[in-house]
Amino acid sequence: MRTMFATAALATAFAGAAAAQDDSVTLQLKWVTQAQFAGYYVAQEEGFYADEGLDVTILPGGPDIAPSQVLAGGGADVMVDWLPSALSAREKGLPLVNIAQPFKTSGLMLTCWKDAGIEGPEDFRGRTIGVWFFGNEYPFLSWMSQAGIPTEGGEDGITVLKQGFNVDPLLQRQADCISTMTYNEYNQVLEAGVTEDELTTFKYEDQGVATLEDGLYVLEENLEDPEFRDRMVRFVRASMQGWKWAEENPEEAAMIVLDNDETGAQTEEHQIAMMQEIAKLTEATDGALDEADYQRTVDTLLAGGSDPVISQEPEGAWTHDITDEALAE
Repeated sequence: MRTMFATAALATAFAGAAAAQDDSVTLQLKWVTQAQFAGYYVAQEEGFYADEGLDVTILPGGPDIAPSQVLAGGGADVMVDWLPSALSAREKGLPLVNIAQPFKTSGLMLTCWKDAGIEGPEDFRGRTIGVWFFGNEYPFLSWMSQAGIPTEGGEDGITVLKQGFNVDPLLQRQADCISTMTYNEYNQVLEAGVTEDELTTFKYEDQGVATLEDGLYVLEENLEDPEFRDRMVRFVRASMQGWKWAEENPEEAAMIVLDNDETGAQTEEHQIAMMQEIAKLTEATDGALDEADYQRTVDTLLAGGSDPVISQEPEGAWTHDITDEALAE
């Protein structure tokens, strides 16, 4: 009898320990379900997260969702964001830390009507340019500040149109240029019947002001918890498996994204094209943050003249600890 009770007590103890081990991860995306986040959906669909013992919930973003606020409020464990936005938030008191960088290259650019006669940044003066906000404005404002071009309107400056997440301002001639991503809005302009010959584009990469996009961020204090760190190691390892699978299988990855799009707003053609462009941004990295890319972003943001995005060199804004362990052979 004593043996039976001892065995039962031991089993209960093991069950309690298992229950205490939290293997769930909630990821907050920067935007709606689309191929921009294919690696995470692939990792979920192909069982890479399950192989790591993780139960991952992926939360789509949207125009009314601020990922950093979700993270700060405890609604997510990790989020996808652009580095300029994360560094700005960190300087304002929210201790965000980059733990991985799946995107090596920036897809941000300005797309302009060729007949507007804009051949370089100096030709932006006196023009109306569509700019995304909610943290996406920082690269543009830093670029214009470095170029010495005011953004308060006037003949010598730029009239900034607070652009919605569509291409209507360009199509309706409300703006001379709008913000686009190589993998999304630029294709939307072409899908609307505009030809490439009618457009002039300025990639931030080509202008030397590209900043890091779509990194993975957590709250600094959570990294002090060994169990949380372990979950992040497994999460990053599985996520990068998902990204590499998506690069090699872009059409299949796009189908997985469509299967997870509950809104039904995405089309197969657009998502396949998007995934093919996304693969160009992720293919040159294993997910570890490149310190040179990080410093380039910081330098770009600090060089913002009288109104820089950040006012001082950040400290503790990134760590290799998670990727060092996750990507170890």
